[in-house]
Amino acid sequence: MTAPTRHAACRCGQLRIACTGEPVRVSVCHCRNCKARSGSAFAAQARFPADRVRTEGEAKMWQQAGDSGKVADFFFCAECGATLWYRNGPQREYAVPLGNFEPGHGLTPRVSVYEERRDPWVAIVGEGIEHLD
Repeated sequence: MTAPTRHAACRCGQLRIACTGEPVRVSVCHCRNCKARSGSAFAAQARFPADRVRTEGEAKMWQQAGDSGKVADFFFCAECGATLWYRNGPQREYAVPLGNFEPGHGLTPRVSVYEERRDPWVAIVGEGIEHLD
């Protein structure tokens, strides 16, 4: 049996990423940076090790320190401006927003982080979800 490859792209399709195998983690984040990046009340993303990721197209990078003080690298399309992935932490895994993957990706969040910053009208529900502050 071969490992699945999931494909994601920016809005215009110029920047693409392919992630092979199962993600290290699929999570929802309620931190201010993720809210701003997603333009929503939270962000959902899947993380993959760098050796299982292939990118193509022209990406621009922007860096920002998160709430932890660690700097993250955000990669976005030079044409349409959509953020397609970011990397942070010591593992430097590729985190890809779930909404960028092609339909049928089959990824479900299992962790919800920074819940103390969750908007009161948001509820992350489901079987086996770990809730962390």
